[in-house]
Amino acid sequence: MQTSPSHPGLFKVIRQGDPESYNSKLVAERDFPKGTVIVDLTGLTPGPKRYSSVQISATEHVELNSDLLYLNHSCDPSTYLNVSKRAIVALKDIKQGDELSFFYPSTEWDMAQAFDCWCGSEKCVGKVNGASHLSSQVLDQFTLSDHIVQLLKERDSK
Repeated sequence: MQTSPSHPGLFKVIRQGDPESYNSKLVAERDFPKGTVIVDLTGLTPGPKRYSSVQISATEHVELNSDLLYLNHSCDPSTYLNVSKRAIVALKDIKQGDELSFFYPSTEWDMAQAFDCWCGSEKCVGKVNGASHLSSQVLDQFTLSDHIVQLLKERDSK
């Protein structure tokens, strides 16, 4: 288990409650203006679809191997995982101390482990189990990875 921060000065993990309760979060250690690359995605390792993996193409998943594992889901996300450019980008102005989050279906077609969302956003999708389970109208509200856009086109043309 990693004990020192993977990206000091950029973000840190805040651990809350019981380690099994998945209440930890990632918070910004400095301000990031909208559109800023927060961090390049490096050190990724290919692997199977798992609750901890990120889908980077129609058929490939990777493990982030860093504190980015604690990047939580939100239906009003502060970041976007641009998997084509291998970067995490600020979707809005992020202030020091703000939680970093992303919309999981923006990269995930069909998730290994679905869950109920409690983000409280007006755009909340309720059940988070991947883009394949959401209508194109719902997904139009979000920034999506290229492979998700392509998979939606294929699905909706049938």
